[in-house]
Amino acid sequence: MFTGIVREVGNVEAVEDAGTGVRLRVQAPETAAATAVGDSVSVSGVCLTAVAAAGGALAFDVVPETQRRTTIGRLGPGDSVNLEPALRAGEPLGGHIVQGHVDGVGRVRLVDAEGLEVEAPPELLRYLVEKGSIAVEGVSLTIATLTAGGFTVALVPRTLQATTLGGLVEGDEVNLEADVLAKHVERLLAR
Repeated sequence: MFTGIVREVGNVEAVEDAGTGVRLRVQAPETAAATAVGDSVSVSGVCLTAVAAAGGALAFDVVPETQRRTTIGRLGPGDSVNLEPALRAGEPLGGHIVQGHVDGVGRVRLVDAEGLEVEAPPELLRYLVEKGSIAVEGVSLTIATLTAGGFTVALVPRTLQATTLGGLVEGDEVNLEADVLAKHVERLLAR
């Protein structure tokens, strides 16, 4: 489980063919120093398991399913990624409950001084409410408004500086995860 509070922006060193998927290598000195093999790390909102952590770098095996359903499959050397180690018992929950299970890929419609407008897949829209939570590229954000086919989020300067969101441009794809509580409520009410 994660909080959506990015701890470090890492840089992709390599994406190598691993037979059944790819091996993603990310330079991230702070996160690598605190990560053991087998630990979960949110990589731009995708929960991945560390298979190596040494020399200031992390490595993850990414299966084809993850490559298809997220933006991870489009990463290449030099790309930046948001990183968050898994929440440990007793740590503050500064954002909202984020699982690292991407619900869909959205597309940035507009970038302006206030934030972003993002087009979201129709199957995700039913979980979104104004002032509710959304994770965009693993960053915990509050939905400012709902739009036709999407939503807007306001971005404070700290978020723009400490995450990859400050580098987004119109047309970029982003990983989206709706609030898990909304999904559970829907499931329970359906019964």
